[in-house]
Amino acid sequence: MDAFLTGAAEVLAPTTLLYMLMGSIAGIIAAAIPGFTVTMAIVLTLPLTFAMEPLTGISVMLSVYVGGYTGGLISAALLGIPGTPSAVATTFDAFPMARKGEPGRALSLGVWASFFGTIISTIVLIIAAPPLAIFAVKLGPWEYFALIVFALTIVASLVGHSLERGLIAAMIGLAISTIGTDPMMGRPRFDFGLEILAAGLPFLVVLIGIFAISQLISEVEDANAIKKGEKLIEGEIDFKTWAVMREVLMRPVNLLRSSIVGVLIGALPGAGGSIANLVAYDQAKRSSKTPEKFGEGIADGVVASEAGNSATAGGGLIPLIALGIPGSAVDAILMASLMVHGISVGPRLIMDNADLVYGMFLAMAVSSLIMLVVCVLSMRAFLRVAEVLKWVVVPAVLTCCVVGSFALNNRVTDLYLLGFVGLLGYALRALDYPLAPLVLGVILGPIAETNLRRALMTDPDWTLFLTRPVSLLFLVAATASVAWAVRTHLNRRAVDLTGKDPT
Repeated sequence: MDAFLTGAAEVLAPTTLLYMLMGSIAGIIAAAIPGFTVTMAIVLTLPLTFAMEPLTGISVMLSVYVGGYTGGLISAALLGIPGTPSAVATTFDAFPMARKGEPGRALSLGVWASFFGTIISTIVLIIAAPPLAIFAVKLGPWEYFALIVFALTIVASLVGHSLERGLIAAMIGLAISTIGTDPMMGRPRFDFGLEILAAGLPFLVVLIGIFAISQLISEVEDANAIKKGEKLIEGEIDFKTWAVMREVLMRPVNLLRSSIVGVLIGALPGAGGSIANLVAYDQAKRSSKTPEKFGEGIADGVVASEAGNSATAGGGLIPLIALGIPGSAVDAILMASLMVHGISVGPRLIMDNADLVYGMFLAMAVSSLIMLVVCVLSMRAFLRVAEVLKWVVVPAVLTCCVVGSFALNNRVTDLYLLGFVGLLGYALRALDYPLAPLVLGVILGPIAETNLRRALMTDPDWTLFLTRPVSLLFLVAATASVAWAVRTHLNRRAVDLTGKDPT
């Protein structure tokens, strides 16, 4: 209790709260700009915390962290462009909802789901950090590969109306992920002797090109609409905060399930919010009584995706606090911040610095509350984006995309790749190919390849994938997932042909 009170006194100090407020605003704004990720915002914040007390500095960085996970929602809902990789699934329903004239509801649903997802993950973090962390670090490359195989089966839920086109898009994504340097041997591959491909296609460049550039090109197809001064989103610029809060709470199973998915995936080193975002959305769709409405602007899709990605913030701290193992790049930066202040990160962190750990728990909850207040108070300002004419917003967003892509590695060649990938995304969109499976392939391809090769290098016996219990569990789940998807697809085709549901 003394350690908790000591930590609470520092976190709740007026100066710390002011810094956390500034950090939350910075995180939200940075994540709302396509290309400026949460990781970039955290990196820029780190030097500013060196002169602060350890807990104050960590609290500021956590506020940027939490705010960043929510900020990606803004561009996802209003522009159809995920501000961060962890907001990919949010675009599936938030943007259609905004296009239907409910941009305020789309934003409010995401903000409240993010708030509750962070709170739930913080509660789980406090209760279950040591046992979950011990479980997470016992997983080997066999379990990680099986997990990624299970995650890849999500493609079946994201294929849209054509299973064949969805699978082709996923294969294109997997092929893109193999271009560049071999992750294990460091040798060049599939670069065709072109220097521009030697370093591969950076994931963020692919993400921005596929979603942002293709979407912006689609918006300016109709020259007459641009000349008439058409808006990006038509509809009432209004939001009902408390009504939407009740709407989110009326979905307790979806909210809790998505948050738990986010916590569990966040606790796995190397997974992160982008995978949790898609897995939570997939599970919500599979459990829904009306899965055909997903992708058309259903509230369950927004709640699942945002609760899932925000809950990874608490989940990622589980292995960091309990065992000193960062779960993501952001967690690694948080660990570096502690080490700069001379704090040893590892199993003894809780025993030697109990006030710091309890303060971090409280800072997570306070950060989520600050994020909620900032978003609610600035919601009307965010919604003004919907009132901006297309001929103004398209070049402005395009400029942000270009700057964000260049800032990633400071390479001009990335801009050429951005243009090429954007044209590819536009062509696929025009041919009615779903873009989500392609992005999923780019995200999961390198992780699957690395863990498969690592497992076989450790022990060439492939039967270990079936004899290790957790790996087998994931593979069985993947098989069941594929079977369910095929059955659903066949039923849908039967309905299209006969007009009757065979079930």
